[in-house]
Amino acid sequence: MVNVLISADSRYQINKSAIQQAVLNTLVENRVSGQVEVEVSIVGDRKMHELNKTYRGLDSTTDILTFPLHDPNPQNLQHIPRVGFVMAPDNILHLGSIVISYNQAVEDATLDGKSVEDEISFLVEHGTKHLLGIHH
Repeated sequence: MVNVLISADSRYQINKSAIQQAVLNTLVENRVSGQVEVEVSIVGDRKMHELNKTYRGLDSTTDILTFPLHDPNPQNLQHIPRVGFVMAPDNILHLGSIVISYNQAVEDATLDGKSVEDEISFLVEHGTKHLLGIHH
């Protein structure tokens, strides 16, 4: 079972089922199964600017940020003995959070000639891959 926790201000027109499907499709494509939880937050540019400055030191907005709950990069885990991934006590794989700027998604969609819903789905897929440690 995949649980996608979605939060967004009511002024942003989002399709929650499209967001859930984007997460699910990405997990299936990457052979991730079982109980998985991902959080997706849709925020405004002010909030995204603040997060980008706080966590990346960049004084600007961006379209997406991801916050994994564990470091998916094996190179960063070399100093830790290999004992395998330890599940949370609730037996749910909590991947982490994806934060998307609605304003940037609208801008990107306009530039790319696609719908805002499609752009948000693309960003959610991209963010889910980052949470899984897949960078492209």
